Amino acid sequence: MLALSILLCGLLPLAQALSGRAACQKPTKPALKGCAHGTIYVSPTDPSAHFTSIQSAVLSLPNDHSSHTILVGAGLYSEQVNITRPGPLYLLGQTSYSKSNTHNLASVQHADAVVNGNHWDNAFTSTLTIAPNLNASLTGSGPTGWPVLPDNPFGNTNFRAYNLNWANVYADYAAGQSLALSMGYANAGFYYNRFTSYQDTIFVGKLGNAYFYRNDIAGTVDFLYGFGTAFIAQTSLTLKNCGGGITAWKGANTTYENTFGVYIADSTVKAENKSMGIEGKCYLGRPWNGQHRSIFMNTYLDDSIQPAGYVNWIDRWGINTTMAEYKSYGPGWNQTGREATNGLSEIMTKEEVSKYDSPRKVFQNPKGKKDFGWVDWDP
Repeated sequence: MLALSILLCGLLPLAQALSGRAACQKPTKPALKGCAHGTIYVSPTDPSAHFTSIQSAVLSLPNDHSSHTILVGAGLYSEQVNITRPGPLYLLGQTSYSKSNTHNLASVQHADAVVNGNHWDNAFTSTLTIAPNLNASLTGSGPTGWPVLPDNPFGNTNFRAYNLNWANVYADYAAGQSLALSMGYANAGFYYNRFTSYQDTIFVGKLGNAYFYRNDIAGTVDFLYGFGTAFIAQTSLTLKNCGGGITAWKGANTTYENTFGVYIADSTVKAENKSMGIEGKCYLGRPWNGQHRSIFMNTYLDDSIQPAGYVNWIDRWGINTTMAEYKSYGPGWNQTGREATNGLSEIMTKEEVSKYDSPRKVFQNPKGKKDFGWVDWDP
């Protein structure tokens, strides 16, 4: 019966599969009472669940372009979740508050970090990975990172996660690269999620498009990093300490004009608590290579932010580097300090920022065409 239900769900239109999302997510008995037919139910404790782990549910799905929904029941899941299938996949965290992340009931955690040569790439540490294969998920090293062959297939075209907490709990300090999310060669949207680690919390790899709406993202060192494109809207960025910068991005040369970078809009940047004593010590970012692009737009900065805003990294800043702000405000905004960097920390005009101020303007497919149909605009 489960196989038949999965098949039927794969035939459902996307709109139908997610209609009544709040009703499906609300804790009920039976758990799937408000869900679309064919929804898979995962729970670590409920004997009526189809699976006890998220990864088991994912592995039950066909590796094709059909669409599927998984309801993740309340509880703690200690596992790594790996999404390689190309078809749309929606993970719905059980909650009575589907428009907030403060009452999420389902949490996924993994404990791992790159220390003492135990891993040859950061990707192996991640709690959640979304990529078609290993090559597409790797960070690599050097100015261009891990080489991915031109014929590497694209991964998931429309992954969505709602009301889930993701954490890498290796240590309560920056012990080494410890990812909560690694994604590349895929489109992924995160709505009302929480991501927590200390170093390299979020990695958006090559040709990855990631949209974060009303999330909490916490870290210390370069906790937003990557090669692809991330748009972060109405999200709380929480500083667990200072180290490196909030952002560290590597641009790439393409045959088309690309918009790779990380864009933070209408969000907040705050220290986890005032007792940390990090006032004026944290940087907005540093260039992972000379084509780094990060822009903070209409975002509140608390007094943790260094007056200079951004900082150079081994003289990587150059004419193709964009480390910018538009209408930052709060005690962490210091126009005099930014201007004293002689252009390293760029203050953008309305016209300059208009190329990047919406997900519709920055998300691209592998051929450089606009690609934003997978975004949930009304979550």
